[in-house]
Amino acid sequence: MINQWQIFLASRGAVYANDVVQHFGDAASELVATDQSTVIADLSHYGLLHLSGADAITFLQGQLTQDISKITAGRAALAGYCSPKGRLLAHFLVWQQDDGYCLQLPRELRAVIQKRLQMYVLRSKVKLQDISAQTLRFGLAGPHIPMALSTACGETRHEAWSVTRCPGGCVITLPGGRYQVVANENAEALWAKLSDTATQVGEPCWRWLRIQAGLPEIYLATQDQFVPQMVNDDLIGAVNFQKGCYTGQEIVARMHYLGKPKRRMYRAHLRDGGQPKPGDLLYSEEMQGQASGMVVDGAPAPNGGWDGLVSVQVDSANTQPIYWPKLAGEKLVLAALMENLT
Repeated sequence: MINQWQIFLASRGAVYANDVVQHFGDAASELVATDQSTVIADLSHYGLLHLSGADAITFLQGQLTQDISKITAGRAALAGYCSPKGRLLAHFLVWQQDDGYCLQLPRELRAVIQKRLQMYVLRSKVKLQDISAQTLRFGLAGPHIPMALSTACGETRHEAWSVTRCPGGCVITLPGGRYQVVANENAEALWAKLSDTATQVGEPCWRWLRIQAGLPEIYLATQDQFVPQMVNDDLIGAVNFQKGCYTGQEIVARMHYLGKPKRRMYRAHLRDGGQPKPGDLLYSEEMQGQASGMVVDGAPAPNGGWDGLVSVQVDSANTQPIYWPKLAGEKLVLAALMENLT
Protein backbone atom coordinates (compact mmCIF):
# COMPACT_ATOMS: atom_id res chain seq x y z
CA MET A 1 0.00 0.00 0.00
CA ILE A 2 2.85 2.36 0.78
CA ASN A 3 4.33 1.89 -2.71
CA GLN A 4 0.98 2.68 -4.28
CA TRP A 5 0.65 5.65 -1.96
CA GLN A 6 4.12 6.90 -2.91
CA ILE A 7 3.24 6.63 -6.59
CA PHE A 8 0.03 8.58 -5.95
CA LEU A 9 1.85 11.39 -4.10
CA ALA A 10 4.63 11.47 -6.71
CA SER A 11 1.97 11.99 -9.38
CA ARG A 12 0.93 15.07 -7.40
CA GLY A 13 4.47 16.45 -7.32
CA ALA A 14 5.98 14.85 -4.20
CA VAL A 15 9.79 14.85 -4.10
CA TYR A 16 11.25 12.05 -1.97
CA ALA A 17 14.54 11.52 -0.16
CA ASN A 18 15.04 8.30 1.80
CA ASP A 19 11.36 7.47 1.23
CA VAL A 20 10.27 10.67 2.99
CA VAL A 21 8.39 13.48 1.22
CA GLN A 22 10.65 16.52 1.38
CA HIS A 23 8.46 18.91 -0.61
CA PHE A 24 6.08 19.18 -3.54
CA GLY A 25 8.28 21.29 -5.79
CA ASP A 26 8.91 24.50 -3.83
CA ALA A 27 10.16 23.92 -0.28
CA ALA A 28 10.51 27.61 0.55
CA SER A 29 6.97 28.62 -0.45
CA GLU A 30 5.56 25.55 1.27
CA LEU A 31 7.19 26.66 4.54
CA VAL A 32 5.59 30.09 4.17
CA ALA A 33 2.23 28.46 3.48
CA THR A 34 2.66 26.33 6.62
CA ASP A 35 3.05 29.49 8.67
CA GLN A 36 0.33 31.53 6.99
CA SER A 37 -2.35 29.31 5.48
CA THR A 38 -3.69 25.75 5.28
CA VAL A 39 -1.53 22.71 4.55
CA ILE A 40 -1.67 18.94 4.15
CA ALA A 41 1.32 16.64 4.76
CA ASP A 42 2.04 12.93 4.32
CA LEU A 43 2.91 11.21 7.62
CA SER A 44 4.49 8.03 6.26
CA HIS A 45 7.74 9.04 7.99
CA TYR A 46 6.08 7.72 11.16
CA GLY A 47 6.06 4.01 11.88
CA LEU A 48 2.98 2.40 13.43
CA LEU A 49 2.76 -0.53 15.81
CA HIS A 50 -0.51 -2.21 16.78
CA LEU A 51 -0.82 -3.99 20.10
CA SER A 52 -3.82 -6.17 20.88
CA GLY A 53 -4.86 -9.10 23.06
CA ALA A 54 -6.46 -9.78 26.42
CA ASP A 55 -3.45 -8.38 28.31
CA ALA A 56 -2.87 -5.31 26.10
CA ILE A 57 -3.89 -2.69 28.68
CA THR A 58 -1.97 -4.36 31.51
CA PHE A 59 1.12 -4.69 29.32
CA LEU A 60 1.10 -1.06 28.20
CA GLN A 61 0.45 0.17 31.74
CA GLY A 62 3.69 -1.50 32.77
CA GLN A 63 5.67 0.05 29.92
CA LEU A 64 4.48 3.61 29.27
CA THR A 65 4.38 6.85 31.27
CA GLN A 66 0.73 7.47 30.31
CA ASP A 67 -2.39 6.02 31.99
CA ILE A 68 -3.60 3.77 29.18
CA SER A 69 -7.03 3.35 30.79
CA LYS A 70 -7.74 6.99 29.85
CA ILE A 71 -7.20 6.26 26.15
CA THR A 72 -10.64 5.52 24.75
CA ALA A 73 -12.40 5.33 21.40
CA GLY A 74 -12.78 9.12 21.63
CA ARG A 75 -9.45 10.11 23.13
CA ALA A 76 -5.78 9.73 22.15
CA ALA A 77 -2.70 10.65 24.20
CA LEU A 78 1.04 11.20 24.07
CA ALA A 79 3.10 8.69 26.06
CA GLY A 80 6.76 8.20 26.88
CA TYR A 81 8.62 4.89 26.83
CA CYS A 82 11.61 4.82 29.19
CA SER A 83 14.63 2.69 29.94
CA PRO A 84 15.04 1.26 33.47
CA LYS A 85 17.12 4.38 34.20
CA GLY A 86 14.13 6.60 33.42
CA ARG A 87 15.52 7.90 30.12
CA LEU A 88 13.23 8.24 27.12
CA LEU A 89 13.62 5.67 24.36
CA ALA A 90 10.59 6.88 22.40
CA HIS A 91 7.46 8.97 22.38
CA PHE A 92 4.22 7.42 21.14
CA LEU A 93 1.01 8.95 19.90
CA VAL A 94 -1.44 6.33 21.18
CA TRP A 95 -5.03 5.71 20.09
CA GLN A 96 -7.47 2.82 19.97
CA GLN A 97 -7.99 0.92 16.73
CA ASP A 98 -9.39 -2.53 15.85
CA ASP A 99 -9.74 -3.83 19.43
CA GLY A 100 -6.23 -2.73 20.29
CA TYR A 101 -3.88 0.24 20.52
CA CYS A 102 -1.87 2.03 17.85
CA LEU A 103 1.58 3.30 18.87
CA GLN A 104 2.95 5.87 16.42
CA LEU A 105 6.63 6.87 16.51
CA PRO A 106 9.35 7.99 14.07
CA ARG A 107 9.89 5.31 11.45
CA GLU A 108 13.63 5.15 12.22
CA LEU A 109 12.77 3.84 15.71
CA ARG A 110 10.07 1.38 14.74
CA ALA A 111 12.16 -1.79 14.40
CA VAL A 112 14.30 -1.31 17.52
CA ILE A 113 11.31 -0.36 19.70
CA GLN A 114 9.21 -3.23 18.38
CA LYS A 115 12.01 -5.66 19.21
CA ARG A 116 12.39 -4.20 22.71
CA LEU A 117 8.67 -4.33 23.47
CA GLN A 118 8.49 -7.90 22.18
CA MET A 119 11.15 -8.90 24.71
CA TYR A 120 8.82 -7.91 27.54
CA VAL A 121 5.73 -9.69 26.20
CA LEU A 122 6.88 -13.07 27.60
CA ARG A 123 3.74 -15.07 28.47
CA SER A 124 1.34 -12.12 28.22
CA LYS A 125 -1.62 -12.49 25.89
CA VAL A 126 -0.40 -9.71 23.63
CA LYS A 127 0.08 -9.49 19.87
CA LEU A 128 2.44 -6.83 18.54
CA GLN A 129 2.43 -5.99 14.82
CA ASP A 130 4.00 -3.47 12.48
CA ILE A 131 1.07 -1.98 10.53
CA SER A 132 2.95 1.01 9.08
CA ALA A 133 2.30 -0.12 5.51
CA GLN A 134 -1.38 -0.94 6.03
CA THR A 135 -2.48 2.30 7.69
CA LEU A 136 -2.05 5.55 5.78
CA ARG A 137 -1.89 8.78 7.72
CA PHE A 138 -1.62 12.44 6.81
CA GLY A 139 -1.59 15.69 8.72
CA LEU A 140 -3.58 18.89 8.30
CA ALA A 141 -3.26 22.38 9.76
CA GLY A 142 -4.56 25.85 9.10
CA PRO A 143 -7.69 28.00 9.31
CA HIS A 144 -9.73 26.17 6.66
CA ILE A 145 -9.16 22.63 7.96
CA PRO A 146 -12.11 22.37 10.43
CA MET A 147 -14.62 23.16 7.68
CA ALA A 148 -12.82 20.96 5.13
CA LEU A 149 -12.78 18.03 7.55
CA SER A 150 -16.46 18.44 8.37
CA THR A 151 -17.25 18.29 4.67
CA ALA A 152 -14.99 15.31 3.93
CA CYS A 153 -15.29 13.28 7.15
CA GLY A 154 -18.34 14.56 8.97
CA GLU A 155 -18.51 16.71 12.09
CA THR A 156 -15.10 16.66 13.78
CA ARG A 157 -14.23 17.30 17.43
CA HIS A 158 -11.67 20.07 17.83
CA GLU A 159 -10.38 19.78 21.42
CA ALA A 160 -6.79 18.53 21.59
CA TRP A 161 -6.31 14.74 21.74
CA SER A 162 -9.94 14.01 20.83
CA VAL A 163 -10.65 11.27 18.27
CA THR A 164 -13.50 11.48 15.78
CA ARG A 165 -14.48 8.19 14.16
CA CYS A 166 -15.40 8.25 10.49
CA PRO A 167 -15.93 5.64 7.74
CA GLY A 168 -12.64 3.82 7.09
CA GLY A 169 -10.62 5.53 9.81
CA CYS A 170 -10.55 8.43 12.25
CA VAL A 171 -9.41 12.01 12.79
CA ILE A 172 -7.14 12.80 15.76
CA THR A 173 -7.09 16.42 16.90
CA LEU A 174 -3.59 17.45 17.94
CA PRO A 175 -2.32 20.47 19.87
CA GLY A 176 -1.39 23.53 17.84
CA GLY A 177 -4.41 23.47 15.54
CA ARG A 178 -3.26 20.28 13.81
CA TYR A 179 -5.18 17.18 12.79
CA GLN A 180 -4.10 13.67 11.85
CA VAL A 181 -6.25 11.64 9.49
CA VAL A 182 -5.95 7.86 9.77
CA ALA A 183 -7.31 6.57 6.48
CA ASN A 184 -7.62 2.80 6.17
CA GLU A 185 -9.86 3.25 3.12
CA ASN A 186 -10.17 5.79 0.28
CA ALA A 187 -6.98 7.61 1.28
CA GLU A 188 -6.26 8.88 -2.22
CA ALA A 189 -9.75 10.29 -2.71
CA LEU A 190 -9.67 11.90 0.72
CA TRP A 191 -6.26 13.49 0.11
CA ALA A 192 -7.43 14.83 -3.26
CA LYS A 193 -10.57 16.32 -1.72
CA LEU A 194 -8.79 17.93 1.24
CA SER A 195 -5.91 19.26 -0.87
CA ASP A 196 -8.42 21.37 -2.83
CA THR A 197 -8.29 23.78 0.13
CA ALA A 198 -4.75 23.02 1.40
CA THR A 199 -1.19 23.40 0.10
CA GLN A 200 0.67 20.09 -0.13
CA VAL A 201 3.85 20.21 1.97
CA GLY A 202 6.70 17.93 2.98
CA GLU A 203 7.94 16.44 6.24
CA PRO A 204 10.02 19.50 7.30
CA CYS A 205 6.85 21.60 7.36
CA TRP A 206 5.00 19.14 9.59
CA ARG A 207 8.04 18.94 11.86
CA TRP A 208 8.04 22.74 12.14
CA LEU A 209 4.36 22.70 13.16
CA ARG A 210 5.09 20.15 15.88
CA ILE A 211 7.93 22.32 17.15
CA GLN A 212 5.64 25.34 17.30
CA ALA A 213 3.18 23.26 19.34
CA GLY A 214 6.00 22.54 21.83
CA LEU A 215 5.81 18.77 21.45
CA PRO A 216 9.13 16.90 21.63
CA GLU A 217 10.08 13.89 19.54
CA ILE A 218 12.68 11.22 20.28
CA TYR A 219 14.98 10.02 17.48
CA LEU A 220 17.83 7.53 17.27
CA ALA A 221 20.28 10.34 18.02
CA THR A 222 18.46 11.32 21.23
CA GLN A 223 17.43 7.95 22.64
CA ASP A 224 18.35 7.46 26.29
CA GLN A 225 19.31 11.15 26.69
CA PHE A 226 16.34 12.71 28.51
CA VAL A 227 14.37 12.02 31.65
CA PRO A 228 10.77 12.97 30.66
CA GLN A 229 10.86 16.22 32.67
CA MET A 230 13.87 17.39 30.63
CA VAL A 231 11.57 17.65 27.59
CA ASN A 232 8.53 18.92 29.54
CA ASP A 233 6.59 15.66 29.32
CA ASP A 234 5.16 16.34 32.77
CA LEU A 235 3.91 19.75 31.61
CA ILE A 236 2.27 18.57 28.38
CA GLY A 237 0.41 15.63 29.92
CA ALA A 238 2.60 12.79 28.66
CA VAL A 239 3.29 11.50 32.20
CA ASN A 240 0.66 10.36 34.69
CA PHE A 241 1.92 10.39 38.29
CA GLN A 242 -1.13 8.61 39.73
CA LYS A 243 -0.89 5.41 37.70
CA GLY A 244 0.95 2.28 38.78
CA CYS A 245 4.53 1.25 38.14
CA TYR A 246 6.15 1.21 34.71
CA THR A 247 9.69 0.82 33.46
CA GLY A 248 11.76 3.76 34.73
CA GLN A 249 8.92 5.02 36.95
CA GLU A 250 10.99 5.27 40.13
CA ILE A 251 13.42 7.79 38.63
CA VAL A 252 10.67 9.83 36.95
CA ALA A 253 8.56 9.93 40.13
CA ARG A 254 11.53 10.78 42.35
CA MET A 255 12.32 13.83 40.24
CA HIS A 256 8.67 14.89 40.40
CA TYR A 257 8.16 14.52 44.14
CA LEU A 258 11.61 15.00 45.63
CA GLY A 259 13.67 16.94 43.14
CA LYS A 260 13.59 19.72 40.61
CA PRO A 261 14.53 19.29 36.95
CA LYS A 262 17.86 20.92 36.22
CA ARG A 263 17.01 20.90 32.52
CA ARG A 264 13.86 22.01 30.76
CA MET A 265 12.83 22.28 27.12
CA TYR A 266 12.71 25.66 25.39
CA ARG A 267 11.84 26.83 21.91
CA ALA A 268 14.93 28.12 20.12
CA HIS A 269 15.69 30.15 17.01
CA LEU A 270 18.92 30.51 15.07
CA ARG A 271 18.94 33.42 12.65
CA ASP A 272 21.68 31.99 10.45
CA GLY A 273 24.74 29.81 10.56
CA GLY A 274 23.35 26.34 9.98
CA GLN A 275 20.72 23.75 10.80
CA PRO A 276 21.32 22.06 14.19
CA LYS A 277 20.30 18.41 14.34
CA PRO A 278 18.72 16.36 17.14
CA GLY A 279 21.47 15.25 19.49
CA ASP A 280 23.77 18.23 18.82
CA LEU A 281 25.31 19.61 22.01
CA LEU A 282 24.81 23.19 23.22
CA TYR A 283 27.16 25.29 25.33
CA SER A 284 27.21 28.23 27.74
CA GLU A 285 30.14 30.02 29.35
CA GLU A 286 29.56 29.07 33.00
CA MET A 287 29.71 25.34 32.25
CA GLN A 288 33.47 25.58 31.59
CA GLY A 289 33.50 23.50 28.44
CA GLN A 290 30.82 21.04 29.55
CA ALA A 291 27.67 20.86 27.44
CA SER A 292 24.76 22.79 28.95
CA GLY A 293 22.09 21.24 26.77
CA MET A 294 21.10 19.28 23.67
CA VAL A 295 19.01 19.84 20.57
CA VAL A 296 15.74 17.90 20.78
CA ASP A 297 14.35 18.74 17.34
CA GLY A 298 14.68 21.31 14.59
CA ALA A 299 13.44 22.45 11.20
CA PRO A 300 13.97 25.29 8.72
CA ALA A 301 12.02 28.40 9.74
CA PRO A 302 9.52 29.98 7.31
CA ASN A 303 11.15 33.39 7.60
CA GLY A 304 14.68 32.06 7.34
CA GLY A 305 17.07 30.50 9.81
CA TRP A 306 16.18 27.57 12.05
CA ASP A 307 13.52 26.87 14.66
CA GLY A 308 13.90 24.10 17.21
CA LEU A 309 13.33 22.63 20.62
CA VAL A 310 16.28 22.38 22.99
CA SER A 311 16.74 20.86 26.44
CA VAL A 312 18.93 23.23 28.43
CA GLN A 313 20.14 23.76 31.99
CA VAL A 314 17.53 26.07 33.53
CA ASP A 315 20.18 28.19 35.27
CA SER A 316 22.05 28.62 32.00
CA ALA A 317 18.92 29.48 30.04
CA ASN A 318 17.99 32.16 32.57
CA THR A 319 21.39 33.83 32.85
CA GLN A 320 23.68 32.89 29.97
CA PRO A 321 23.74 32.94 26.17
CA ILE A 322 23.44 29.43 24.68
CA TYR A 323 25.66 28.56 21.72
CA TRP A 324 25.78 25.93 18.99
CA PRO A 325 27.80 23.90 17.99
CA LYS A 326 30.58 25.18 20.26
CA LEU A 327 31.12 27.89 22.85
CA ALA A 328 32.34 30.35 20.23
CA GLY A 329 29.60 29.35 17.78
CA GLU A 330 26.18 30.71 16.88
CA LYS A 331 23.96 32.21 19.60
CA LEU A 332 20.47 30.76 20.04
CA VAL A 333 17.45 32.88 20.90
CA LEU A 334 15.45 31.01 23.57
CA ALA A 335 11.82 31.26 24.64
CA ALA A 336 10.21 29.31 27.49
CA LEU A 337 7.44 26.97 26.36
CA MET A 338 5.68 26.90 29.71
CA GLU A 339 5.27 29.33 32.58
CA ASN A 340 7.17 28.92 35.85
CA LEU A 341 9.90 26.64 34.50
CA THR A 342 12.22 27.83 37.24
